[in-house]
Amino acid sequence: MSAPGEYLLIALATPLRRLFTYLPPAETNAAGMPAGLRVRVPFGNRQRIGLVLGHSNDADVEYRRLKRVSEIIDSTPVLPDAQLQLLRWAADYYQHPIGEAIMAGLPTRLRQGGSDQLEHPRGWRFNPDGPDVDMPRPGTRAPRQEALLQLFESRHPEALTTSDIAAAGIMNWRAPLQTLVERGWLLEVTLPSDQQPDDTATLEQPLQLNADQSRALATIRSSYGRHQTHLLDGVTGSGKTEVYLQATADILEQQRQCLLLLPEIALTPQLIRRFEDRFGRRLAILHSGLTDADRCRAWLRARDGLADVILGTRSAVWTPLPRPGLIIVDEEHDRSYKQQDGFRYHARDVAIMRAYRESVPIVLGSATPSLESLFNAGQQRYTHLDLPARAGQARSPAMHVLDIRQAPMHGALSERFLQMLRDNLAAGQQSLLFLNRRGYAPVIMCHACGWTALCHRCDTSMTYHKHKQRLCCHHCGHEHPRPRQCESCGAELIEVGHGTERVEQTLAEALPEARVLRIDRDSTRRKGALEAMLQDARGGEADILIGTQMLAKGHHFPGVSLVGILEADGGLFSTDFRALEHMAQLIIQVSGRAGRAEHPGTVVIQTHHPNHELLRTLTEQGYPAFASAALAERQTLDLPPYSHMALMRAEAKQASEAERFL
Repeated sequence: MSAPGEYLLIALATPLRRLFTYLPPAETNAAGMPAGLRVRVPFGNRQRIGLVLGHSNDADVEYRRLKRVSEIIDSTPVLPDAQLQLLRWAADYYQHPIGEAIMAGLPTRLRQGGSDQLEHPRGWRFNPDGPDVDMPRPGTRAPRQEALLQLFESRHPEALTTSDIAAAGIMNWRAPLQTLVERGWLLEVTLPSDQQPDDTATLEQPLQLNADQSRALATIRSSYGRHQTHLLDGVTGSGKTEVYLQATADILEQQRQCLLLLPEIALTPQLIRRFEDRFGRRLAILHSGLTDADRCRAWLRARDGLADVILGTRSAVWTPLPRPGLIIVDEEHDRSYKQQDGFRYHARDVAIMRAYRESVPIVLGSATPSLESLFNAGQQRYTHLDLPARAGQARSPAMHVLDIRQAPMHGALSERFLQMLRDNLAAGQQSLLFLNRRGYAPVIMCHACGWTALCHRCDTSMTYHKHKQRLCCHHCGHEHPRPRQCESCGAELIEVGHGTERVEQTLAEALPEARVLRIDRDSTRRKGALEAMLQDARGGEADILIGTQMLAKGHHFPGVSLVGILEADGGLFSTDFRALEHMAQLIIQVSGRAGRAEHPGTVVIQTHHPNHELLRTLTEQGYPAFASAALAERQTLDLPPYSHMALMRAEAKQASEAERFL
C-alpha cells in the first residue's frame, strides 16, 4: 500500500495548464510506475486516459482528497523519454496546456486506451486455383470487382494491404473485395508486421548524381552522427528527391531510421512509390487519410524499430524512433506544416529542435525556401546547399507577365491567354491553370444594397459551390443552402469573383473540345479519387488541368508545357506581411510543373499590376533575387526574421466577449 508522499504527476487532455496529482493503485508503489505509462483515472464523474509524467513528494490538495489511479494500461512506457521531453518543450514553447500537448503525441487509438502491442495486419492474396465452382469472372458487369481482381493478379504472389488497395486508386473497394473473398477469387491472410519484398534484387538502383547533387550529398554525409541543419535549396526538377533517397540509403546501412516529413497528403502516394521501389516495404506511412487502425499500426512499427523509413505529414514529427539517424523536411516553406487549431505548432521548427536534441542531421528541402530559413543560412546557422539547375535535359520555363488591364476577359481568362490555350491544345500539349480558390464564386452579394453572405460563426465570406447549390465557409467548414434572395432587402443576388468551378465552366463554354480535369479538395473527397486523377493527368487523359495548390507541389506532369496563374494580385497588397512571400513561392512552385520533359515550358502570370517591383524581380531574376529584396524590405520595416511577433488570440461563444477581453 502506498504511503503518504508517493504521488504520481499525470497529464490529462484538458485545457488546464497543469499536471494532476494521483495516488498509485492499492498495493502498488509509485516508484515502480515510470514516466510514459498510460493510466486510467477518475476525473470528475467519469474515467479519463492519462500519461504518467513524473513523481512528487508533495501534493497540491489534502492527502484524504487524493484519488487513486483506477488502472495501469501499459506494462512499459508507451512513449520513450526523448519524446516526452520533446513534447514538454513544445508545450512550453508554444504556450499550450501540457496534457493536450502530451496526448497529441499519441495516435487516436492509444489516446483512447487501446493496446500498444503491434497487431498483425490483414492482407489478401490472389487465389490461383480460383473458385471451387465454375464461376465466370466479374468482367464488365462488376467493374470494381474486375479492377480489384486484375490488381491482385498483377501483384501475385504478393499479399496486399488496405493501404496498397487505396494507393491503387480503386474507389469504394471494400464491398467488392469481400465479395471476391466469399466467392473464392481472393484469400485473406495474416501478414507479418514487417513484411518485406521477397526479392530485394528487384529494388530500384540509385541514379547517377550530377555535380551539384554530389556536392550536396557529400556535405550531408559529413554530418552523420551529429546535429547539423542543411537547407537544400534546389529549383523544381533539380533532383532533391534523389538526394533524399541516397542519404536515406546511407542511414539504413548504419541500421538507423529516417523520418521524412511532407506537407500534403497529395504528395504521399508518389513518394511512397519512390521509397518502396528503392527500399522495399520497411516503411511506415502516417497521414490523416489513413484509418485510425492503420495510423496506429504504422506508429507502433516506427516506435518498435520495425520500420526503417517513416513518411508522414506534420503530426508524424512526434513519432518515436529508437534509432534516429536523419530527418528530412520536404517543401520546408509550406504553410501546411503549421497546425492551426488545438495544439498550435510548426512541424518544421519542431523537427529542427528534435534533430538538435537527438544529435542527428536534418535536411530542409525546397525550391522556394522560407525567408526565415534563408536568413538562418545567411547567418551560418544552416548549411546552404544549392541545386541551381534541373536534372537531366529539362530546361526551366520562360515566365511572362500578362497585363490584363483593359483586356477583353472571358471570366477569369483574358482573351490573349485563351488563345494561348487554343494554340497549346492544337499542338497536342497539356496546359495547367492555377487558381488557389475552390468553389464557384468567393462572394455572394446583393446587387441592390451590397449585402454579402457571411459565415454566422466566424464572419468570413461564404463561398458559393454551384454543383451542390450551397454556401460554404472555407475557414470553419460551416455550410447552408444558397439563399434565393438578399436577406436584407429581398433583391437579386449575384456571384462575384472566380473559383476553380467557375473556371471549369468558362473553359467548357470557350473550348468545348478540350478535356478538362479539375483537381481540388472538392473533386477529390472520395478515397482514391486524387490518385486516380493524377494518374489520368500524367497519362495524358486530360488536355487542361485546373487546380488549387494541390497541383502546385511535387507532381510530375511530363505533358504540361503551358502554365497559367490566373490571379497573382491577391498577395501583392495584403495586410499579411508574409502574403507576398507566399505568392512568390506559389508562382515558382506552379511554374515548376511546366517543361519537365522534352517540351520547353511557358508560364503566364495574369495581373493588373505588371510593374510591381517585387513581381518583376521574381519573374525576371528568379526567386533568389526576390528573396534577397524581400529580406531587405523586412529588415527596413523591422519585421521577422529581424524581430519577433506574437499573436494574441481570444476565443469565445460570443464575439463581444472576445473583443471585450482583448
